[in-house]
Amino acid sequence: MKRYRMASIFVFTALVLSTAFLNWPAATSAAAQHGFSVPEYERFHDVLHPLEHEALPKKDFKRIRAQANLLVKRGNAIVKLGVPSGTTDDKKEEFAKELNSFREALTRFKADARRGTNDQLKTSYSAVHDTFEMLAALVR
Repeated sequence: MKRYRMASIFVFTALVLSTAFLNWPAATSAAAQHGFSVPEYERFHDVLHPLEHEALPKKDFKRIRAQANLLVKRGNAIVKLGVPSGTTDDKKEEFAKELNSFREALTRFKADARRGTNDQLKTSYSAVHDTFEMLAALVR
């Protein structure tokens, strides 16, 4: 009986440790999950992605509205960051222009999330998504 108990404990411990080690690389590389070199972009995308690929296709505007404040907060962190250091001189002007478009899209989205119709929200959310994708292409 003692051998059976010891063997069970050993197998259980091995299983727990192997599970922990299998998940370890994913946990340590969470900051670069989407491939952005700038943490603010990574955090914004963490909110944007499920809304784009889960909520929007299901027309779950309630979920989009519920996440709007967090999305805008993280988007404003990108705007506040400005043109990231390391951006080449030939891209700085284009980056600043796209950043301004992103800021304007966030402002419209914030208003639509509070009082807009679902169609207005869908349009302004899509503008936020599209302008972010333009920025993301420049920052990667």
